[in-house]
Amino acid sequence: GFVNNLNDALAWGVFPLYFASKGLDIAHIAALAAVYPLVWGSLQVAAGWMSDEVGRKPMIVSGMLVQGLAITLVGVGDTLGVWIAGVALLGFGTALVYPTLLAAVSDAVPPQERAAALGVYRFWRDGGYVAGALGAGLAADLLGDPAAIYAIAFLTIVSGAIVSLV
Repeated sequence: GFVNNLNDALAWGVFPLYFASKGLDIAHIAALAAVYPLVWGSLQVAAGWMSDEVGRKPMIVSGMLVQGLAITLVGVGDTLGVWIAGVALLGFGTALVYPTLLAAVSDAVPPQERAAALGVYRFWRDGGYVAGALGAGLAADLLGDPAAIYAIAFLTIVSGAIVSLV
């Protein structure tokens, strides 16, 4: 969840600046910024149901890998079409992961401990916004936007790989 929210911070903080540095106007940047949550929000209910059917781990692993590849696609892309595909894929990967992680936490603890466990999970998950904003912003300032993008993509792919092994 922490790494998933690093992606959110990147998408909402660094991506718009990156797109502006590539010469996009505000209307195109706004459209790109809207595609990610539109896809994520539209698909997460179905993804939550799907995780009940296929299992939590495959959804989390595939979602994290899709997110990492989507972020990489944004970094290597140089056209509006590629960036739209990248942010749409990021939304798809987030939809796979976001509700599934909450369900996985709920699966792991008895009902009487669930509220506390979800509170702890959400604390760490939402800490990813802060860490992502600060980390990606610092990386972008020191090394440039592409380095920040690739660093978060790498962390996301590594996170998916760790889940696949655990």
